[in-house]
Amino acid sequence: MRRQSNSLKSTMCYTRAYYIESEGDQEIGDGFVPKTDDWRAEVDWADVIIFDDIWVGPDIGTGKLAQELREQGKAVVGGTPNTDHLEEDRGYAMEILEEHDVNTVEHHIFNDFDAGINHVKENPAPYVIKPLGEVQNVKRLLYVGNEDDGSDVIDVLRAYKKAWGHRMKGFQLQRKVQGVEVAICGFFNGETFIDQVNFNFEHKKLFPGNIGPQTGEMGTSMFWAGQNKLFEETFGKLEGWLANEGYVGSIDINCIVNENGIYPLEFTPRFGYPTIALQEESIESSTGEFFYDLAHGNDPNVEVHNGYQIAIRVVLPPFPFDDDKTYDENSRNAAVVFETESREGIHLEDAKKVDGQWRVAGGNGMPIVVTGKGETMQAAREQAYDRIDDIVMPNMYYRDDIGERWISGDGDRLQAWGYLGPADS
Repeated sequence: MRRQSNSLKSTMCYTRAYYIESEGDQEIGDGFVPKTDDWRAEVDWADVIIFDDIWVGPDIGTGKLAQELREQGKAVVGGTPNTDHLEEDRGYAMEILEEHDVNTVEHHIFNDFDAGINHVKENPAPYVIKPLGEVQNVKRLLYVGNEDDGSDVIDVLRAYKKAWGHRMKGFQLQRKVQGVEVAICGFFNGETFIDQVNFNFEHKKLFPGNIGPQTGEMGTSMFWAGQNKLFEETFGKLEGWLANEGYVGSIDINCIVNENGIYPLEFTPRFGYPTIALQEESIESSTGEFFYDLAHGNDPNVEVHNGYQIAIRVVLPPFPFDDDKTYDENSRNAAVVFETESREGIHLEDAKKVDGQWRVAGGNGMPIVVTGKGETMQAAREQAYDRIDDIVMPNMYYRDDIGERWISGDGDRLQAWGYLGPADS
């Protein structure tokens, strides 16, 4: 299962058939998995149908397709039109949170740049600019303000008005909150969440130290735990709404937390990438049985690694940008060479296999994800980076600090604030 976050496409994975909607990505997975070019022709025999994105095209959400298939009696991992809307429309997502008494950070939706600029002038503070609609997946447009008077946000909005005004029809201004950024990921079976909850820490900037352009994701650190306070104050309050929707699958809510509270920022009502590779690495029982049980409304008997895990996205030019010339010159069909026979911890993203040789596929320059796990975060880091040392790809690059934030204090702060223990009864 795979998804590239900066393009509108969807893939579906069946017991034996893998479908990719995007024309530019048709070769991904060749040589690794059986594929189909007509997913509807495979529906009748499929044990489980899995949608791994919220889009199958610019005007067609996979939640609508998943809902229709469920009504036909099929077992589906996927969303609904309303859960798709959680990611498409950040204003709607905040409304759902507020309706269910989930704490939210101050936020405002604007369809006019001048109105947003005036708001910052009248209410000076650091803000986060989050584009809405067509351009929300252009990650480089997300801007996190640094100035206490909001002057840098005003400058950026003025620049966006000139450069993106024809496409950026709306944006959210979200008051910046200081704290630890943590994503809470639950697996829902249509009626309830499973007991195990996944807590992950995204590293979105291109360079170590959180410097450079937004990429969507360069790596993730992670652990599994029970339904603690972080879960109960967020998804614990949304369980009934998700059950009414009939949602099935992974759903993630990214938050900033500090000593004063939990502040949800945005939803991911689908698999996260590369989070799904890391979850697969840490699920020690059958992932096939896990998703089968989830889609059939059962309580999966899933066994997970009790320590820590990290995933590192290994990329090639022009990632995270779109530049066909650069991609053709540096990355198209490039060989992924392994200096060891082991493929432990190696997860394909935009890759194919030709005559036994792993090669780069698609057009985005993100062929593989490398994972590691251990009893400590440092042990997980060492295993993952040792595995990268055995990979050769000319021009490859990756962040070398995934997991360090946890070691340098994020874990201690979450523990001190009381978020990692059992929820209050």
